[in-house]
Amino acid sequence: MHSEILKRETIENREKDWLAPYAMRSCESLGRKHPEEEHPYRTVYQRDKDRIIYSTAFRRLEYKTQVFVNHEGDYYRTRLTHTIEVAQIARTIARALRLNEDLVEAISLAHDLGHTPFGHAGEDTLSEILREHGGFDHNTHGLRVVDHLEKRYPAFNGLNLTEEVRRGIIRHSTPFDEKRTGESYIPGPLLLEIQAVDIADEIAYDNHDLDDGLKSGLLNEKDFAGIELWEGSAKYISDNMPGLDAEKKRTNTVRYLINLQVSDLIEATLSNLKELNIKSVDDLEGPNGKVVDFSEKMNAMRSPFRGLMMDKLYNHYRVLRMSRKASRFLKSLFDIYDDDPRQLPPQAAGNIEKYGKYQVIKDYMAGMTDRYALDQYKKFFEPYERV
Repeated sequence: MHSEILKRETIENREKDWLAPYAMRSCESLGRKHPEEEHPYRTVYQRDKDRIIYSTAFRRLEYKTQVFVNHEGDYYRTRLTHTIEVAQIARTIARALRLNEDLVEAISLAHDLGHTPFGHAGEDTLSEILREHGGFDHNTHGLRVVDHLEKRYPAFNGLNLTEEVRRGIIRHSTPFDEKRTGESYIPGPLLLEIQAVDIADEIAYDNHDLDDGLKSGLLNEKDFAGIELWEGSAKYISDNMPGLDAEKKRTNTVRYLINLQVSDLIEATLSNLKELNIKSVDDLEGPNGKVVDFSEKMNAMRSPFRGLMMDKLYNHYRVLRMSRKASRFLKSLFDIYDDDPRQLPPQAAGNIEKYGKYQVIKDYMAGMTDRYALDQYKKFFEPYERV
């Protein structure tokens, strides 16, 4: 018996049967800026996902900070491991809600491509030093990466991603981000797939930063006394998994926290979809706002938990020291390149006439990994370092 080859048209027809009416179907994509022949076996979003994975910017995420700088320990999350975890959580949400998993995964994998070295400290620093020269925003830069800076294909610069994935990059929003407007903003329905990635990002960094914070010793379980979300989860693990050592208790508590929030999110979102009478992608335009969300009870429990994380981890003196140190590194490098851009590598300096000095410096510095930025700093400022 010969098995039938699974072709793109078959996958698209299966999407019509399987996906919810408010999900984004591959065959209904607005397409790409540069027209391309369709692939016989992969949908447009599957191709987008593969293009992102093979990009230079994606590989660089391995050496970009989440909270802890890479040399502080090889077991802490990086932008790359965080991105993979976001994709895993987002796909679970998408599968339960019958959204387009391939689109969700593509947006998840691309959502941090525009991030600087040294996490949010790096973005804040570039935003400050470039304030008079267009500023810096990692979503806007992420779109520039996939539209212009990646150079892999003979007919165009960039990755030539679909409009839906591009919209997911520029409209990605968490409490750390500003709402985007302006020329890079892509209008249209705020797809449920985009909303799912936004909230999967929150779940991932909340809980995995918690895990790293406890493992590093910057956080202590005693810090969470009175925090209902943590105490309820820790009690569940103690009652149902007695005798665990400290590490297994920590990891299983974090795992339970993630499952608790994802399960609540799915149930609350289904309720929101029914209440708002969302029956198609078009219903996501206008005043409906946030549809993929937690229940009121879960949001109330998450608020003090996230406040404690901000106070105890993100504002911990060691994290702040590294953030300030990173800011000094980047400001010093910017001054070097601003003073004499001939000190940029030829492949970057050669673009100044086309893009302008400050855009080139912005592109070059935002593309740095933590390790590369530190190496460049040493080359400029340590007298015996080879340049």
